[in-house]
Amino acid sequence: MTVFPEERTVIVTGAVSERGIGRATADYLAERGWNIGVIDLDDAASKDLARELAEKYGVKAHGAGANIGDEASVRAAIDEIEAELPQLVALANVAGVSSPVPYLELDSAEWDRVVNINMNGVHYATRRAAESMARNRVGRIVNISSVSAQRGGGTFSKTPYSVAKAGVIGLTRATARELGEYDITVNAISPGPIDTDIMGGTLSEERKDELVKDLVVNRVGTTRDIAAAISFLIGEDAGYISGQTLNVDGGLYMH
Repeated sequence: MTVFPEERTVIVTGAVSERGIGRATADYLAERGWNIGVIDLDDAASKDLARELAEKYGVKAHGAGANIGDEASVRAAIDEIEAELPQLVALANVAGVSSPVPYLELDSAEWDRVVNINMNGVHYATRRAAESMARNRVGRIVNISSVSAQRGGGTFSKTPYSVAKAGVIGLTRATARELGEYDITVNAISPGPIDTDIMGGTLSEERKDELVKDLVVNRVGTTRDIAAAISFLIGEDAGYISGQTLNVDGGLYMH
């Protein structure tokens, strides 16, 4: 069994948005003793959040701005975080964008934007983080896919989003296979309906009731549901789980 260092850092991408999965994850993990690297588009906001987490939870934290769809930017941000924090053990690839554009109205710019951020960005962060993890022979990577990848949409976001999130599952499996020899696990989480802005804004009670009809539980998901799943998969005891997609979706998709 791989033993974690006493002082360990997790990087969370897309962590700044107050109602997002990334923010909930950063809070949840900091509360459980992880040192937190924050990556988001806004450098100042990333650093502000890191200071807030450090003060609130007594952990070390550092923020760095990056355009997740630009490899040089992502690499520089992770370089900066690594220079400031203890050993990088885990990466949560949460950053993403929605895309409600119908397919027959879709242009190449929107396609490229969505695929670049939602899939290429996961690769860029994973590729850089894996270098450090392989050197230290310990690592946990968790990527955020979506039930829309498995069902071909049917959510607020449409085709390019579904395609990118399906690509994330393929990337998860391939990197799990290649990085396993370095004691790095790679898994994906596939959220179902979660009350975040990526669903098109705060969900009304009517919209929640409508979504629940497709589920086997009696509520839509919260960002904390996803944060808890990430916490489990990056944990020291989850080392025998790799290449998997964990559906956290209220039973929406059973496979």
